Amino acid sequence: MPGRPAPSWTSYRESIGDRSQLFAAIAETWPIRHALYPGSYLDLSPSTAIDSVTYVDIDRRAARYFADADRVAAELDSDPSHRREVRFLHADYTDPLPLADAAYDLLISLYAGPVWEHCRRHLSPGGLLLANSSHGDASIAALDPDLEIVAAVDQRDGRYRVVRRELDRYLVPVNPSAADPELIRRSGRGIAYTRPAFAYLFRLVPGATSVR
Repeated sequence: MPGRPAPSWTSYRESIGDRSQLFAAIAETWPIRHALYPGSYLDLSPSTAIDSVTYVDIDRRAARYFADADRVAAELDSDPSHRREVRFLHADYTDPLPLADAAYDLLISLYAGPVWEHCRRHLSPGGLLLANSSHGDASIAALDPDLEIVAAVDQRDGRYRVVRRELDRYLVPVNPSAADPELIRRSGRGIAYTRPAFAYLFRLVPGATSVR
C-alpha cells in the first residue's frame, strides 16, 4: 500500500488558502527585496512575489520540504532565468537566529506567536512588519511606540485587499483596558477590535532601532 505523499505547499494551501495575492499587493506597493518568515511551516506564498525569502520553522516536515530545492522551484513555477532565493532555517525563532541585524525589509508574523518581540532585530530601518492578531502579535505591535500602522489587510472569499486609507478606524479596542502588553503576553491572544482585519502592516518608524 503506497504511503501518504509528503506534505508540500500545494497540500498546505488547500487548508489555509493561497496568500500569493497578498504578497503581490505588498511587493507592488513597497520595495521589498528581502523577507523573513518565522514560523512559516510550508507557506511558500511570499516567494511568489519577493525575490529573497528566509523561512524559519522548527517542524521537521518543513525542513524536509525546503531541503528539496527542485520541488520548491517546481511549486513556485518560476522562470528559470529568474529563480528566486529561498532559504530555510530549521530552528526555533524564539532562540537567537544566525541572521544579520537590520537585514530584512519585511518581517512576517502569521499565526506563529510572538515573532515581533523575538525577531525585531532583523528588521531594517523603515522596514515593515506584517502581523495578525492570532497569538497577540499585532496587538503587541499596535502598542509599540517604535511602530506605526501603514496598512490593514482585509480578507473576503479568499481574496485580500490592502487598505491604506482611514487607518484610524482600525486597532480600536472594544475594551480599552485590554490594550495592555503584559495582559496580551500572558494570554497569548490578540484583543478584540471594533473593526477587525485579517492582518496589519506596521513600519519601523524613523529613528527607532530594531535591536533590543
